[in-house]
Amino acid sequence: MKFRISDRTLLWSLLSGLLLALAFPRPDVAGLAWIALIPLLLVMEKRPFAAGFAAGLGFFSLVLYWLNIVMTTYGALHPALSLVAWLLLSAYLALYFGTATWLAWWLRKRLDMPIMLTLPVLWVALEFLRSFLLTGFPWASLGYSQHNVLPLIQSADLGGPYILGFLIVLVNAVLADRLRRWRGGDRNLRSWLPTAAALLLWSSNVGYGQWRLAQPLDQRDTELETRLVQGNIDQSVKWDPVFAQATVDIYQQLSATPPGGTPADLIVWPESAVPFYYQDGGPLGRQVRTVAGREKVWLLFGSPAYEERHRQIRLLNSAFLLDSGEEILGRSDKVHLVPFGEYVPLGRYLPFIDKLVEGVGDFVPGELQPLPMNGHRVGVLVCYEAIFPELAREYVRRGSDLLVNITNDAWFGRSSAPYQHLAMARFRAVENRVWLARAANTGISAFIAPSGRLTQTTPLFETLAIQGRVGMGAHATVYTRLGDVFPALCLLLSALTLLRARLQRPQPAC
Repeated sequence: MKFRISDRTLLWSLLSGLLLALAFPRPDVAGLAWIALIPLLLVMEKRPFAAGFAAGLGFFSLVLYWLNIVMTTYGALHPALSLVAWLLLSAYLALYFGTATWLAWWLRKRLDMPIMLTLPVLWVALEFLRSFLLTGFPWASLGYSQHNVLPLIQSADLGGPYILGFLIVLVNAVLADRLRRWRGGDRNLRSWLPTAAALLLWSSNVGYGQWRLAQPLDQRDTELETRLVQGNIDQSVKWDPVFAQATVDIYQQLSATPPGGTPADLIVWPESAVPFYYQDGGPLGRQVRTVAGREKVWLLFGSPAYEERHRQIRLLNSAFLLDSGEEILGRSDKVHLVPFGEYVPLGRYLPFIDKLVEGVGDFVPGELQPLPMNGHRVGVLVCYEAIFPELAREYVRRGSDLLVNITNDAWFGRSSAPYQHLAMARFRAVENRVWLARAANTGISAFIAPSGRLTQTTPLFETLAIQGRVGMGAHATVYTRLGDVFPALCLLLSALTLLRARLQRPQPAC
């Protein structure tokens, strides 16, 4: 069977998307990100939107394959419906790829602007748009592919993951142009200028990273001995009241200081570690409190909560902080909820749609509030919130000296998702130069230094606790002060350029 040119165009584009996906956890081949888009860029002019869309579909369908585990295993969705939902989400996200490539082609046609100049800006602008449009889903932005390359990710303290995403697209575009010129026999020395500029920017990013890593980024005057407890509670019994006592017993045992061990200052349990309303008290609530009193520690744990407002009961996904006197120092509520996981968007108008995961009910978003702890403040990112840079930044801006990510990644099974989730959390530490302690029900629990270095991690689906020292205090960064200025400028520049192209009259053909 012979393929038409258009068919080969889509196949090469699809290959680009699949190669790009392999740069992410897992298999985590970071170097592929710097060349993965070359096939797409060499063929995209034949079908600019369809080529970008095919690459995006290949990328997101592979990166997000684990959604089928969530929907079939825990959402009880029929495999066929799960496949449809997975492909629909992948197709929606692929629109951002397709839009970026089509707009870059259109600007070249309309304003004679080179794709290697416009595509990096458009790509960042659309990634930024994806981070907040329709509640936002910034999962697997390009920069996260480099999470293990510490010298490269240090620039996140300037502009978040978007600077790396810009560089990745730029390098791919320049290499594709270089290859096209080589195949065409172009030996003009001036054509090497974009290559030199890209090399200079990439080297500057690496140089900046090496310079930052040579500084004592991870040292703090005040440190806390912190224990992260990974209860490894099976999701099938997590919300079963019959198993509540066994759950508390597991966390009590793991929280105890081992013989000859160093006592902890802070103990962290994961999201919804307490599978009942702690605020109601009762025997189980008293057992939780005694952990703080017995160990003489601050105890931070996840628990559902509720409050009455306007004569209506609002359910919240929360974290409580107790002191060694067993008193509640504060409660932090989840601000950014998971659509179809913690609530159903437009649920009033879509009564036939239920949540995909089991829990206590539909949650409502809370208010961002750091927790006070002996003159310091702790910012709590509940699960999914760790993928939103603006939330971590706002916690630090409000005085948080430590970020804590409590999560339940049991939904993901033994897939790539827990590793992808951790990769994104690492950037929150770098962006704000603050320690981040991550307690996950089934893993991966970790201590993340302000340099992005993982000082300790746990394996998946093991019942254990790890202990380490975290520093208190965030160092001021450009990103903490200015936030997402870089992607916002890319979005503004894209809009102005497109407006100019739209208003400019096309040149008559000769």
